[in-house]
Amino acid sequence: MTTKYYHTHAKKELIKWQRNMQREPGIFNRLSKKLQVKINSYIPEKVHNAITKSIQAMIKGVLFGLKVTNSKPIPIQSLEKTEAVVLEKIKWYKHTAAAEGGITGAGGFLAAAADFPILIGIKMKMLFDIASAYGFDVKDYKERLYMLHIFQLAFSSQQHRKIVYREITGWRMKAAALPDDINEFNWRSFQQEYRDYLDLAKLAQMIPIIGAAVGLVVNYSLLKKLGNTAMNAYRMRLQEENQL
Repeated sequence: MTTKYYHTHAKKELIKWQRNMQREPGIFNRLSKKLQVKINSYIPEKVHNAITKSIQAMIKGVLFGLKVTNSKPIPIQSLEKTEAVVLEKIKWYKHTAAAEGGITGAGGFLAAAADFPILIGIKMKMLFDIASAYGFDVKDYKERLYMLHIFQLAFSSQQHRKIVYREITGWRMKAAALPDDINEFNWRSFQQEYRDYLDLAKLAQMIPIIGAAVGLVVNYSLLKKLGNTAMNAYRMRLQEENQL
């Protein structure tokens, strides 16, 4: 595939993805969101706060942990070669997450519950590797915030996805105005959207007998979705910086 042809191919995929990010929520999506909002309204505030703090601690632990800051940005020489590397990384993480989901799914309720923080770690580590492969320095705090936005784009309702998409367009200018305190990030919205998105699939993972199969398939699909979202989010960054 020639360089020109590959760039054209990547741009077409990006345009399709951008349209999908901005489309209006469908009837099923709107009804699901209303149902989740209703369910959340019955959950005591102290429970919401506990879950928020738990997810905040997990994400911050991965985002700012020493073990994941070793990925060095790789200058892009060829988009096709860069994305070949990215696709290999996504493939590896998909299989890793699938194996982990199958094991924890076979272990019953407690093991399936343990899958939640492990899976978050796998997802975040993949985002670090993808960002570095596209030439972005993950040691930069603002790049880590960008990864949180990618996370939300992959695992949110369509209504919330549209909002997040608008937040990452023209990122270089917007990043300069962002607060330097990670605690100012909207963790409540983050955890609710993420939890609501995963609820049904992850609950099925806790069912005896089928839990292993569900865990394998669901985790594989989630990493595939996150990988595709990350590729297009970074393609958009490259396009905004006239590299695509």
